[in-house]
Amino acid sequence: MQGLYNFNTETYLKQDTALYGMPRGRPVRSMIRQRIVEILYFLQQAYGYEIYKVYKAVYPLVTLRSIYYHLQKGVSTGEFRVKTIQQTEGDYSWGSQAEKIIYELGPQAKPTVDGSVKEYLEQRKNSTNFKKRNAS
Repeated sequence: MQGLYNFNTETYLKQDTALYGMPRGRPVRSMIRQRIVEILYFLQQAYGYEIYKVYKAVYPLVTLRSIYYHLQKGVSTGEFRVKTIQQTEGDYSWGSQAEKIIYELGPQAKPTVDGSVKEYLEQRKNSTNFKKRNAS
């Protein structure tokens, strides 16, 4: 119906993009997910809680729930791949089994090789080797 206002949605959206220089909607990339890519680049493979521990030591605080969300989102975007799913038996508060999903980098991951992650992992490796040598 033609009324007082002649409004074309397609034209408006094209102008909006041209004026502001960016597409509408939420960007696909995420700083948290990129940092997880950096961590997995050096670890090769890891499960969610292991990634969380490294992330917490190197970067600003993040919740475990957020890490798991971004791992799941990264699988759907191709940044991560599920390598294996391990079932471990034990006496847990939620039951007798726990599931560890092991992640690795996917084809869409673009690591920038963050030196702080490498430095932390080398420091952690050296400190655990030092503890093992002195314990025996």
